[in-house]
Amino acid sequence: MKTLVIGASSNPQRYSFLAVNKLLDHNHEVVAIGRNDDKVASVQIQTGFPDLKDIHTVTLYVNPLHQQDYYDYIVSLKPQRVIFNPGTENHELYKLLEQNNIPYEAACTLVLLSINQF
Repeated sequence: MKTLVIGASSNPQRYSFLAVNKLLDHNHEVVAIGRNDDKVASVQIQTGFPDLKDIHTVTLYVNPLHQQDYYDYIVSLKPQRVIFNPGTENHELYKLLEQNNIPYEAACTLVLLSINQF
C-alpha cells in the first residue's frame, strides 16, 4: 500500500518526519512531497506535483491555507483515502473529496500506525 506524505520535512522535530519513518518501519511504500528537495531515511522528498501512480493513502501535514495548491492534485491521484492529521482539518477539501467519492478521515497517522489501524 503506497502512501504519499504531503508536507514532508527532513527536520526530526516535525511530525511528518516521524510519520515517514514510522510508515517505513511498518513496511509501507512511502513517497513524499515537501517544500525542499531533501531526504528522510530512504525516501526522497520531492517538490511540486510529481507524476505518481497507485497512491493508496494521502496523509496531510500541510495547514489548510497551503492545501489549496494541492486540491486538484490530490483528486487527480484518486487515492483510496486521505488522512487529515491534527491541525490539517479542512471542510472545503472534505467537500471536494466527497464530490469525487474519495474517503477521508481526521486522524493521526502516527496513532493509527501504533494501534495497527492504518
